[in-house]
Amino acid sequence: MAEIDCLSTPSIRVEIRDSVGWLLIDNPARHNALTFAMWQAIPQAVAALDADDSVRLIAVSGAAGASFASGADISEFDIVRSDEAVSIAYEAANADAFSALRKAAKPTVAVIRRFCMGGGIGLAAACDLRFASDDSVFSIPAARLALAYPVDAVADIVHLIGPSPTRDLFYTARRLDAAEAHRLGLIDRLIPLEGFEASIAASIAEITALAPLTQRAVKSAVRLALEPDARNLREQALRDAARCFSSDDYKEGRAAFREKRQPTFTSR
Repeated sequence: MAEIDCLSTPSIRVEIRDSVGWLLIDNPARHNALTFAMWQAIPQAVAALDADDSVRLIAVSGAAGASFASGADISEFDIVRSDEAVSIAYEAANADAFSALRKAAKPTVAVIRRFCMGGGIGLAAACDLRFASDDSVFSIPAARLALAYPVDAVADIVHLIGPSPTRDLFYTARRLDAAEAHRLGLIDRLIPLEGFEASIAASIAEITALAPLTQRAVKSAVRLALEPDARNLREQALRDAARCFSSDDYKEGRAAFREKRQPTFTSR
C-alpha cells in the first residue's frame, strides 16, 4: 500500500491498495466535515491518482469506516463565507473539487457509510457510481443556512434524480434514509452493513477486472450525452472510442472470448 499525505490532519489522504486509489476524507473530530483546506486538496489528490498507471479505479470514502462526509465545516463559515467576496473563493474550491472527480479519466466510485450531507452529496454526485451502506443518511441543508450550492454541483444531482426531486431535497432540507436515496437514484447500490467491506471489494473488483479503455470511452460518451454542445467532449469521446479498436486489449478480449477464458487487460 502506498500513501501520499496531502494535508496535515484534518486531511484528505491518498492510499493505493492493489489497483484501487483511495481518496480518504479524514476529519474524525468533526464527523468528516470538509474544511476549506480539504476542499483545496481534493483536485490535487484526484490528479495524482488519475495519473498513476497502477490505479484502475478511484474510490472516495471516509477514512477507517467513518462517515463519508457530514458536509462543509460550518465552524469556518464566519471566515471563509463571511460575505459575497470571500464566498466566491470558497465556492470556486468546491467547484474545483467536484470538477476533478467529474473529469477524471478513470472510473470513480463513492463508497458511502453513515452521514453523507451537503457537500458530501456533491462529492458523491460528481463520481461515476455511488455504493452505500444501508445505515447511510443523506441531506442537503443549504436552505437552513441560506447559502447556495455551485451550479455544476446542482446539475450533477439533477442528472442523477431529476429536477423535481432535486428541488425537494434543497427546498425542504429533509433527511433521506438509504432506501429512499436508492429509490430516487441518488445511490446506485444499496449494501447491507453486515459484510459491507467484502461487498464493496467485490463490487470494485467487478470494475477493475475489465477493460480500462472501454470504461474510459464510455465515461467520455456519457459526459458528452450530458453536455452535448461541448465540442471538446465530442472530440475526446471519438478519440477514446477509436483507441479501443487499435489496442492490444481489443486483441486480448477477442482471443479470450475464442479461448473461453478470462481476459487480462494491460492498457491504461
